Amino acid sequence: MAVNSLFGYKARDTWLNQITGTVKLVGFLALTTMGMISYDTRFLLFLVLLSFFLIQTAHIKYHEYALLLKLAIVFAILNLVMITVLAPQYGVALYGTRHVLFGSGYFTITQEQVFYEFNLFLKYLFSLPLSIVLLFTTNPSEFAAGLNKIGIPYKIAYAFAITLRYIPDVQSDYQTISFAQQARGYEISKKATLWQRAKGGTQIILPLVFSSLNRIDTISQAMELRRFGRYGQRSWYQSQKMAFRDIMVLVGAIIVVLMGFGLLFLNNGRLYNPFR
Repeated sequence: MAVNSLFGYKARDTWLNQITGTVKLVGFLALTTMGMISYDTRFLLFLVLLSFFLIQTAHIKYHEYALLLKLAIVFAILNLVMITVLAPQYGVALYGTRHVLFGSGYFTITQEQVFYEFNLFLKYLFSLPLSIVLLFTTNPSEFAAGLNKIGIPYKIAYAFAITLRYIPDVQSDYQTISFAQQARGYEISKKATLWQRAKGGTQIILPLVFSSLNRIDTISQAMELRRFGRYGQRSWYQSQKMAFRDIMVLVGAIIVVLMGFGLLFLNNGRLYNPFR
């Protein structure tokens, strides 16, 4: 039975797959950093549209990242709720005005607070698709080579590559163990009670942990036999040289970053304040 990995590289015939891992990593870091710095709603909306456009051009299907997107949205909503509970007047202090929507006292909800949290939500919304594009279109070995080229020690870069390769294997093992336990009579489907599902889940987690530890031991022994880490530098099998398309992507990323900096100067700061 085919297993759809939670996330992982898949070879596709798209221009994003042909871009070198170094360029994609630099572009990702540049856009996400600028997006996290800026609180200009117009710029954040542009990044959201750009990130989903890149997902479409990368031919990444919705079902491949649906779970990640849902988890990110749930996390974002929980975070926004906590901000509302713990600091409901932060938007007022940030924008310097107060326009009440409803409520009174400490839990008064203002337009400024809603606008501030909307900007935070946009930050979550654009960063996840960019991460998906990077992970789904970059070979793990090439991703490690890209990390190494921007100054990350190759041991750390290689650890990232192993992790990216390892996650689909863990999910495959999980499904295999799950099917085996269900064949033995453990019910973990939605039809079962919560207690039955918890009990069945325990029967999956323990074998999964031991199989993962066994795989880690195998990989570490193989790396030790190959004298990994003995030298200060290493070559990369998947490393690519920059081409014209890579330069164009870098130029595009620089233009977007310059747009962000331009808005910082235009707004006299990080905030776009429509309440003035």
